Amino acid sequence: MHFLTDRKRATGLGSAKEGTHHHWQMMVSAVALVGLIPLFVLTFGRALGMGYEDALAYYTRPFPAIVALLTLLVGWFHFKGGVQVLIEDYTHGFTRKALIIATICLSYTAAAAGLFAVARIAL
Repeated sequence: MHFLTDRKRATGLGSAKEGTHHHWQMMVSAVALVGLIPLFVLTFGRALGMGYEDALAYYTRPFPAIVALLTLLVGWFHFKGGVQVLIEDYTHGFTRKALIIATICLSYTAAAAGLFAVARIAL
């Protein structure tokens, strides 16, 4: 039989001292999205039936552009945190590291592309 001490059983499983901070970030971004998603649906929904020129003029107004930017940035930040937790829970070794790096790159690239697109339309 294998008898392990409590310390031996816990080796490598201790606190990384990041969990509380990460959980708090996820909660704050989730609460922000609760307010931003309905605003985004309302502002984007008004622009759905418009022609190209009308939609361009609509997004040059500050409120729709700011709502779109905030929704994109907070949404991709929340995505990054959530998928990172998912990857950490279900993968191990090199696969974990590669998937986390890929997720971070995807999140920042998509957020930058969204920021550029809305800024280009709004300015």
